Amino acid sequence: MSLLVVGLSHRSAPVSVLERAALHADAQIKLLQDTVAAEPAAEAAVLATCNRIELYADVDKFHAGVAELSTLLALHSGVGLDELTPHLYVHYEDRAVHHLFSVACGLDSMVVGEGQILGQMKDALAKAQTLHTAGRLLNDLFQQALRVGKRAHSETGIDRAGQSLVTFGLEQLAPGGDVRDWARGKKALVIGAGSMSSLAAATLARAGVAEIVIANRTADRAERLAQILTEGDGTDVLARAVPMNAVPAELTRADLAVSCTGATGLVLSAETIADAVAGRTGVTVPRPGHGPAAPAARPAPGPAGPQAAAPQDDENCPLDLTAVQGTAGFSVLGEAAVAGMAASELEQHAAWVDNAPGPQTSGDGAARAHSGTALVLDPAVDADAITALAAAAALAGRIPERRRPEPVAQIPRPTPVLSLLDLAMPRDVDAAAHRVPGVRLVDIESLAEASADAPMAADVDQVRRIVADEVAAFGAALRAAHITPTVVALRTMAADVVAGEVARLEGRLPGLDAKHRGEITQTVRRVVDKLLHAPTVRVKQLAAEPGGAGYADALRTLFDLDQEAVAAVSRAEDSTDDKDRPA
Repeated sequence: MSLLVVGLSHRSAPVSVLERAALHADAQIKLLQDTVAAEPAAEAAVLATCNRIELYADVDKFHAGVAELSTLLALHSGVGLDELTPHLYVHYEDRAVHHLFSVACGLDSMVVGEGQILGQMKDALAKAQTLHTAGRLLNDLFQQALRVGKRAHSETGIDRAGQSLVTFGLEQLAPGGDVRDWARGKKALVIGAGSMSSLAAATLARAGVAEIVIANRTADRAERLAQILTEGDGTDVLARAVPMNAVPAELTRADLAVSCTGATGLVLSAETIADAVAGRTGVTVPRPGHGPAAPAARPAPGPAGPQAAAPQDDENCPLDLTAVQGTAGFSVLGEAAVAGMAASELEQHAAWVDNAPGPQTSGDGAARAHSGTALVLDPAVDADAITALAAAAALAGRIPERRRPEPVAQIPRPTPVLSLLDLAMPRDVDAAAHRVPGVRLVDIESLAEASADAPMAADVDQVRRIVADEVAAFGAALRAAHITPTVVALRTMAADVVAGEVARLEGRLPGLDAKHRGEITQTVRRVVDKLLHAPTVRVKQLAAEPGGAGYADALRTLFDLDQEAVAAVSRAEDSTDDKDRPA
């Protein structure tokens, strides 16, 4: 049997696909049950977080396993196989081990080095154990992955490379990334009481928020979390629990809301958020999708850059400047002014511009006069440019303007009165909420974009070396364990041979006393043990090396071992391991 993982994550799929493929608790259970019921797989575990869905299995056929696991993921996620397949990745044997260990260390997380994944991995193993879908391979694999993750965090500074998703999200909301200064004294609403929401509440309490309101569908869990926060050491936060139907009212009081539930639909609509902002500020807030917002005041058109303003005295100008000054996107003396002019009028306009005061001399000595935004070309220097302009005018019927583009007017957004952090997958908060004035929304998608620019700590290289070493050690132990039942079966066969020969000797020498019989038996056993010691030790060493799986087959062939006897040893070892594993 061999380890196989098929999955998708924020690295392989857009958030929109991850959101649709998210597995709720019942779907995860059914996926595990269907996987072990399928022919290629003997064990299964599913790791489902806000930014990854991975199915681990012990399979006997690679291609059949990939096809079956991909089909099952599509079936239980509700995303069609044709649409899901381009976003799936596959890891096999040592590469699968390397992937899981990297995930455990936070190297594959959206925020490098975050430690939340260890708790999620522990939950995945517990679920597989409860459903009896995790056998010896996956139990050993996940337990070792947890140890590797803890080692990476204790032996390196990987924690400095990144934080939990909660902390990283709060840093995106806080001006300058200073969460403590920003959060101090604020009122927070936390929607949900699961592991991520609890972490968010605890993080906010440590950051110094004045009040935390917990809203959850299960009232007992919300009240329990509020009690833990209130009684926690080192904080003086006021925490209380409310039912979910109180969320709209609590939003009007909150400065910050964090949401992470298992809901399949939106928890906070843009309309609810707009009402909350309006209720808090007393100002009517336009709802997204309900009519256009009032247009921002556009700056008066004028020249870009350091050029001078239009001439003050325009009584001799042949153009009606007041008629063209309001033309959007064009300067007063630009092509909006000259388009469609008769040749005689264009000549009068050019003469008026040429006579404007303010000549300047360029670096090459050519005189260039500026009046407003018009640039006078020196015929001696700019003959080529003038020729090109004349050709363009003959072709297009008008003179193209040579000017810099005007700056785009920036529409100022009001200072946020409500900050939203959506850590759910699929999302809890309507993405249209970011268009509500006074609202700042950070969700999984924006966190993915922000984390792409996050700096990597030097400790990441050290963690990668730890992962490489641990993968090699785990692979060696796995291969060595693969041959152990064969070695045990060989030694059992040798012991049976010794017992048979001693019994035959007793039949031929019935008068042999007990002392001599014991000496002969011990001597024969020592001979057999010495003959088997070197080859069995050496075969374990060879089997631990890459490509050493064939030594077990060679040993069975050379000593004509019964395959069923080897399988019986394996079953006995698995039964013993099951008794020692935590429930």
